[in-house]
Amino acid sequence: MNTRPNNVVITGASTGIGAACALYLAARDVRVFAGVRNAADGAALSAQNAAWITPVQIDVTDRASIAAAVDIIRALAGPGGLGGLVNNAGVAIGGPLEALPLDAIRRQFEVNVIGPVAMTQALLPQLRQGRGRIVNIGSIAGRVSLPFVGPYSMSKSAVDAMTTALRLELDMWGIDVSLIEPGAIATPFWKKSNDTAGALQSTPEHAAWSLYAEQLDGMRSVVAHVERHAISATAVARAVVHALTARRPKPRYLVGIDARVHACLAAMLPQRARDALHKRLFKLPPRR
Repeated sequence: MNTRPNNVVITGASTGIGAACALYLAARDVRVFAGVRNAADGAALSAQNAAWITPVQIDVTDRASIAAAVDIIRALAGPGGLGGLVNNAGVAIGGPLEALPLDAIRRQFEVNVIGPVAMTQALLPQLRQGRGRIVNIGSIAGRVSLPFVGPYSMSKSAVDAMTTALRLELDMWGIDVSLIEPGAIATPFWKKSNDTAGALQSTPEHAAWSLYAEQLDGMRSVVAHVERHAISATAVARAVVHALTARRPKPRYLVGIDARVHACLAAMLPQRARDALHKRLFKLPPRR
């Protein structure tokens, strides 16, 4: 590492990528304020490295929760401010766009897009103090939209645009902003998203789900295959550490072979060729 940031905030640190980042940084003697939704998750994470991990309850969709967390972080971080903010909290809403309740799509954006903006706005004064950096956890899905994960891809595409805008706007203060674009990562995220889709599919007021029954079964098979070949969240944590510590951090970090393959295909293949490839992959029927 070229530098060691002091006081890094990570949202969505209860499990998965957020927890991996918290533990990876803490093992390198970086003080981490780990954003969690409930105290039990915070205690479990802190127990693994109490010296360097301080849990803070944060709901990124709740203004009062963010304000209370910022007060705690400001008091504990002191005049040195923050060395980094990792906007990781996220959810995945899956299903055909025709059948998804609009409230579910709104929640997708509230957590994945508005949440990071709210956290960034709230913590920028402390990031300026510490000449810190911002790392946003995006996804290769932000570049490559696939059927039945439209809301998730839409939200991650928005995170991509937000990252670029912030990088340009904050450069005058020496605040670097990077985007992490993972492929398939082995975390509880997959099960949570499948559970969410299952719950939405069972609502009787959205009968349009039945129009896609066969294709959704194919989608679940693809997801199960991807999940079996997913890589460790530690790979993302390494990219996050580089973004926070390198003398010249990259604007983007592709994590995983699948992410690199998708990025190459997106750059090389015409859109219709990519559409045909994805229709074949997800066993979508030909046009009637």
